Amino acid sequence: MTRLSDTQLVILSAAAQRDDRNVLPLPGSLRGGAAQKVIGALMKRGLIAETMTDQRAKADPAMNRIWRNDDDGRAVLLHITDAGLAAIGIEPEGGDDAPKAAEVAPKDTPAEAGPASKAHTPRAGTKQAKLIEMLRAEGGATIDEIATTLSWRPHTVRGALAGALKKRLGLTITSEKDKERGRVYRIADD
Repeated sequence: MTRLSDTQLVILSAAAQRDDRNVLPLPGSLRGGAAQKVIGALMKRGLIAETMTDQRAKADPAMNRIWRNDDDGRAVLLHITDAGLAAIGIEPEGGDDAPKAAEVAPKDTPAEAGPASKAHTPRAGTKQAKLIEMLRAEGGATIDEIATTLSWRPHTVRGALAGALKKRLGLTITSEKDKERGRVYRIADD
């Protein structure tokens, strides 16, 4: 398994949850040289990549969706690659490693969040499949149990529950407080 810092995990998990797979915006506390260093390390490892667009929009810190501009003034975006998804235990959707520029171009208004429009199914033997199996088990699973089994950090588990399972796969995740185990999560039967 790829060793990632907490900051790298947060960045990749957030990008995996976005429909356009854009790495930006970065966490608010990550700016300047620190941001350059983290992004550089992720790019060097092939976990994120630059995407050229035909847009001539300027990189704007207030909008925080465009990484930089090339020599011709075109906007350059950052997106998570299939290797980046695999590093956090999420199965890539299709064969293309990078979204097309038209797919990742920043929008003026955020897209409405809703259930997944098409059904995605994880391949057997992946961490995502194991996560679903744990949540469908009789007793469900806690964040700590999942984190230990999958060698993830708790925030990565929460990101996978909210992003990959709820948003992307359209599964309904329920939770209830157990006196002995703490908060237990399950996939609700439809």
